[in-house]
Amino acid sequence: MTEDKTAPEGDGKEIYKLRLFVTGATPNSTRAIANLKEICEKYLKGNYELEIIDTYQKPLVTISEQIIALPLLIKKNPLPERRLIGDMSDTDKVLKGLSLLADE
Repeated sequence: MTEDKTAPEGDGKEIYKLRLFVTGATPNSTRAIANLKEICEKYLKGNYELEIIDTYQKPLVTISEQIIALPLLIKKNPLPERRLIGDMSDTDKVLKGLSLLADE
């Protein structure tokens, strides 16, 4: 598993820059990738860049980002930076983390 970047089409909206850290092809990692891609395509279509980073293949990036739990999603842009841990199966939690759904 290497990097997977989805090129934005760009329609004037701010581009979401996301980094998903996973550990190989474990069930949790595979689920997180599938869930996040589905959410991005449904709610951010054309306005996101998703980079999938396998911590086994890129340990230095993992260290530089101070990763403590996996899978981990980091929303780099738009600010503020947010971090979400888990398999991204709780859509509402992911949308709140991406600032696409207001906190209650």
